[in-house]
Amino acid sequence: MHDLVYQLRQRRDGFSPVERRIADAILADIPAAAQSGVGELAARAGVSVAAVSRFAKALGCAHVRELRAGLAEAGAVGRRFLDDAGAPPLPALHTQIADDIDGVLRRNLAGFSEPVVRALAEALASARRIHVLGMGGSSAVFAQELQHRLTRLGLPAAACSDAVAMRMLAATLEPGDVVLALSVSGLNPELREALEIARGYGARVGAITRTGTPLAAQAGWLLPLALEETDFVFKPSASRYAVLLAIDVLATTVALLDPAGNRERLRRIKLALDTWRGGGDERLPLGD
Repeated sequence: MHDLVYQLRQRRDGFSPVERRIADAILADIPAAAQSGVGELAARAGVSVAAVSRFAKALGCAHVRELRAGLAEAGAVGRRFLDDAGAPPLPALHTQIADDIDGVLRRNLAGFSEPVVRALAEALASARRIHVLGMGGSSAVFAQELQHRLTRLGLPAAACSDAVAMRMLAATLEPGDVVLALSVSGLNPELREALEIARGYGARVGAITRTGTPLAAQAGWLLPLALEETDFVFKPSASRYAVLLAIDVLATTVALLDPAGNRERLRRIKLALDTWRGGGDERLPLGD
């Protein structure tokens, strides 16, 4: 990966005056610089075309076209990671965080199909084995959360976040097994490859991910995520709450397929925890 933005920022003070003018012109508007011809970029920086060509080579590019391609790649991450959008005062920021969470929950709840949720819940409840797959960042944590929620109901669920282990597990699956994949992006190649292996051996596949993604296309059951990120990049992504909502909706539906049996299992868990803690309020959650 050739991160030109990093190079321009880190090396700026060491550039010659002419090179610094070119760097500043690029950093002022990276997406525009990526679309500019060499003459236009030279005019914007107030230098000669030859100076721009020499500058590209100084950055390790074979020519200006390669420089523009690298800038286009850097700019593809989005302006919110390049420009300072500013932050509201803390009280307003706290309110914005809560409002974003509320909005994400409402948008995603409206997108869940009750028949799909129930069908996936029934598949999990009757599965011989359940493997929950999630990689990177929050998806790995959410895989463990869903494992926790299902094992409380006595189901044979296990979470996995290692790419090699996923392939190994997928190769051991059979008809009657269910794989549930979690991915906010829906693009993770290792996750998709593991699902293809699992499907090849007859396992059924569900996913919690964005619609229209390669991962969504692999899923027999899809709980779709509707995501909308803000320009304020320092706030943790509200997409986490969309995934948690999907997990809560799914796990609760599974529990209600056998209310008497699952109430007894949850009672035993509460008793075991209260004994371990030396007591506890009856409203304490089943965990710690």
